[in-house]
Amino acid sequence: MGPVNVYAIVAVPVFILIAVEILYCVFKKNNLYGFQDSVMGIGTMFMAQCLNIALIAPIMLAYTWVYDHWGLFQFENTWWTLILGYVFGDFLFYWFHRAGHRINIFWAAHVPHHSAEELNYAVALRASLTQRAASFLFYWPLCVLGFTPTTVITIVAINLVYQLIPHTRVITHYPRWIEAWLNSPYHHQVHHAVNPIYWDKNYGGTFIIWDKMFGTYQKQVEPIYYGVSVAPKSWNPFYINFHWYICIWKDVLKTKSWTDKFKIWIMPPSWRPRDIPAHKELPQTGYIPEKKYTSNYYKGSTVYLSAQLLLAFYTLFPVINPHTPLTGQQISLLSLLIFFQVYVWSLFLEAKPWAKSLETLRLILLVSLIMTFPLESQYPSMKWVVLSGSIASLIYIFFMINTKEILPAPETKHVIVPI
Repeated sequence: MGPVNVYAIVAVPVFILIAVEILYCVFKKNNLYGFQDSVMGIGTMFMAQCLNIALIAPIMLAYTWVYDHWGLFQFENTWWTLILGYVFGDFLFYWFHRAGHRINIFWAAHVPHHSAEELNYAVALRASLTQRAASFLFYWPLCVLGFTPTTVITIVAINLVYQLIPHTRVITHYPRWIEAWLNSPYHHQVHHAVNPIYWDKNYGGTFIIWDKMFGTYQKQVEPIYYGVSVAPKSWNPFYINFHWYICIWKDVLKTKSWTDKFKIWIMPPSWRPRDIPAHKELPQTGYIPEKKYTSNYYKGSTVYLSAQLLLAFYTLFPVINPHTPLTGQQISLLSLLIFFQVYVWSLFLEAKPWAKSLETLRLILLVSLIMTFPLESQYPSMKWVVLSGSIASLIYIFFMINTKEILPAPETKHVIVPI
């Protein structure tokens, strides 16, 4: 029996949760959602889910080898062993997460999640394409302890699903007796802050007790601004995912010190080679950042991309469904097309002149693929939905989106919530 795909099970509830938060924020007019940032948050989640499917087989093989050769015990899946495994898994997540902020190459894998300049449930989905592979390097002790690879994968997935909940500003505090030990929005708002006073704090996934035990807990002491100090300032999902690797590599090429060329990969993100100037220093307290990054965009693209988000969510299911009727090759082709789709979204968001041409190509490829896939048994309406949706999309982009009608970047004021 393979691992349960928890993400496929919770996909619909998560999207409902996002929709509820968006509607609440629109009703309250609190400006806690930015359209461009939200599109890229959800888009990178689609890409990460496709990559998860490719990674699960080698991860299971590695975990099975560890379990078979090094396993100290063989735990049955009882309620108390699952609780034990979950707590120990969260402990390992704390150290993985801490390494992700203190070791440059792990920060490069983790930083896409932090590069969003807001905190909401769409930001929670802003996933890194390289972090998932790195994270499983930290969970093998669960197999040594005696948990089966299937149980480990499921524990990790449930832990990550819980971590969605604290990614909000709509809720601030839990009851004090719960917040004393459980990660909450109040704690996680600190973790996502760009203010230097909050850096490298509140790493806990489910439990905040690890931070209190190991000296990384921080309460809120000044208004929070979100993001990272060296931001990608782009909607290109590939640049968002690899921009810190690029920054590191540029430093490797610049520095003349061979020691520093290797050292930079394992030092903290703020560390600099001896012959390269430091990053711009920020004041420890009272930090007020520049306005959030936004870009000029095509008139009419907001409606179009909103519809494409729904269509992409629908076509993602044959990829993440553990009982999919598709072959491995078909899953790979559809996954690559989803990667391409998210990239094209960034072109519309940044008003690139080749956006319409590449979107036309994508829609033709999508229809060509879906029409040849054996989807009828599980998704009897998908071919009709994709065909009609693609035709409607082509009509819309050619008659409703004029590449000469470019709207200015929307105003993005930082919304300060009282402590």
